[in-house]
Amino acid sequence: MMMQTCTNKVSKLVMVVILGLGWSTAAQAQTTTSVGSSPGGPVQTWVTLTDQSKLLARQKDIVFGVNTPLPLNIAVDPSKRYQEIVGFGANISDASAWLIQNRMNAQQRQALMADLFGKPPGIGLSFTRVTIGASDFSRSHYTLDDVPAGQTDYPLAKFSIDPMRSDVMPMVKSALAVNPKLRVMASPWSAPGWMKSNDSLIQGTLRPEAYGAFSQYLGKFADAMEAEGLPLFALTVQNEPHFEPKDYPGMRVESAARAKFIGEYLGPLLVKRPTPVRILDWDHNWDEPQAPLQVLADPKARSYVAGVAWHCYAGDVSAQAVVHAAYPDKETYFTECSGGDWKPDWRETLPWYMRNLIIGTTRGWAKGVLLWNIALDENHGPHSGGCTDCRGVVTINSKTGEVTRNFDYYALAHASRFVRQGARRIESTTGVDSLETVAFQNSDDNSVALIVLNSAANSCRFSVSFGGKSFEHTMPGASVATFVWDRPR
Repeated sequence: MMMQTCTNKVSKLVMVVILGLGWSTAAQAQTTTSVGSSPGGPVQTWVTLTDQSKLLARQKDIVFGVNTPLPLNIAVDPSKRYQEIVGFGANISDASAWLIQNRMNAQQRQALMADLFGKPPGIGLSFTRVTIGASDFSRSHYTLDDVPAGQTDYPLAKFSIDPMRSDVMPMVKSALAVNPKLRVMASPWSAPGWMKSNDSLIQGTLRPEAYGAFSQYLGKFADAMEAEGLPLFALTVQNEPHFEPKDYPGMRVESAARAKFIGEYLGPLLVKRPTPVRILDWDHNWDEPQAPLQVLADPKARSYVAGVAWHCYAGDVSAQAVVHAAYPDKETYFTECSGGDWKPDWRETLPWYMRNLIIGTTRGWAKGVLLWNIALDENHGPHSGGCTDCRGVVTINSKTGEVTRNFDYYALAHASRFVRQGARRIESTTGVDSLETVAFQNSDDNSVALIVLNSAANSCRFSVSFGGKSFEHTMPGASVATFVWDRPR
């Protein structure tokens, strides 16, 4: 007997997300006239099961018919268009770059880069983030202008990107060689200690008298990266500005200070560059939407802020839509979330990733989605302080160079392999029974990609309607599928 419903038990989290995001409101969508909307050709189906028996596995193609949609139906409407997609990816941290450069042979390294950043069968990552100086996932603590204790360098005479030359820059260049459309953003974990209230990379705040020097520091970094053939797409003022970690670089920068720094120093500096760099505010958790709202309420700062960046470690993804609703002209990006040994179960964690980080962030207006370390070793490192049980998108065995693809990889791949840079999110039904969805239309070939999560324990029979036609499909419990079909121009 065909099952037409999956479960009526929608989780509290999902209901909060649906209500909080106010998804698919006509006032926010860009409505276009549907031309040639009928699907053409078969529907490719790619599935990942949480028992790992199928991992981004191609299934038998499905054919659109003229049959009546089932009561449980996902309607995909390309006439309602939302944000343009920059890409999906992960951070090229010092640890990730060092592992790939030093613990893999040339053949292994080439294969991994092609898999991560290449066209199919690669997963096509097109967005990444680098650190400006050290993070906890560095082998030592440093910035790009360190001087002996008690000294300063306001002219930035000792500024140098040399610490990035051996590992990070070669890896970014390699990724760009595989995917020339790769977009790179950057975030500092701390200003140089001599610019801070406590003369240390750990904890402290930025001294007001150092605002000019720190803006020049960030500007010099952007110039140096561009000189290396690695132009920056965006940067943030500070990673997690409301957190002062006790054993790795960090810096508290309250909203009023960020607004002043951006409006009076960094913004006027970067806007003069021949190649402008987007400034993204916040770069911190979903639990404080008032923090970026305070910055955007400042007219000077607002004129230079291109968008808001978010992390996953506290709060709910619905915060993204709250800020977007207040300032719909500002872009949204999701820039960090790490998995780890605290949640090792595929059946629990892969659905959470899909619900929140892939579906939730993009339905919450994210143009780009980044996970944290793109690679860590079997000991969750290398690192210096901070997280001791974090997981990379892939795990690299530090002795053999062998690669293990984690569920972080498959969560990204269900989007990145099929949703290309320049795609637009389009309307799709979501939150019905246990099914959560997001849909995109690619700009290069007009194809449509629909990502579906079945978070129920049992299988689910449903239909997908598009352009007056529909197809039917049964998804196993706790599974993810991406459906791809052509739409004639």
